[in-house]
Amino acid sequence: MVEHSCPICGQDNSLRMLAHTSEIPYFGEHTQITMSCSKCGWRVTDFIPAEGKKPGSWKLKIEDNTHLDARVVRSSSCTVRISELGLEVSPGSSSTGYISNVEGVLERFCDAIGTIRRQAESEGDTEILGKCDNLLGRIELVKTAQEVVTLELLDPIGHSQILHGDATSTEISEEQAKDLDPGPVYPVFDLNSEDVN
Repeated sequence: MVEHSCPICGQDNSLRMLAHTSEIPYFGEHTQITMSCSKCGWRVTDFIPAEGKKPGSWKLKIEDNTHLDARVVRSSSCTVRISELGLEVSPGSSSTGYISNVEGVLERFCDAIGTIRRQAESEGDTEILGKCDNLLGRIELVKTAQEVVTLELLDPIGHSQILHGDATSTEISEEQAKDLDPGPVYPVFDLNSEDVN
């Protein structure tokens, strides 16, 4: 465990970094890094594989219920996309990694759409309400194998993966990787110094 000043609120010795290495079945050894601030509550988690990776893309065409159970490891640098639905989540400055399954990723999209829907409802924006309801309905069709879409993970660091026999992985060019949001920039700790770089 490392204690340092928080890069967000600046409070001395409030930032803690915990690293835990474990074997994730079928993915191999990963280190989970979690940094959190006891003062402002800022928190970020990421997963780093033991072996080096290249920028890559993982795709899975969701055609039946077995695909919903496919394991997904998403790093904080990963863009998640479902082109057929016009859905994309790019990593931001507070992006965190997670381990889930395809159904869990779909639920994350539903939660985000639900937030937008509630705001549109409070503002009486019927156009946005209709779009949200349409998307939520289409996601339900995907969950019941009545609509086929492709889940895509694009990771300039190469730490994200989809675990299923039908999933495909390809390397992406350095140029494509540069066009992707790399996610949050973590503070660099020097244990021999009091400064965060």
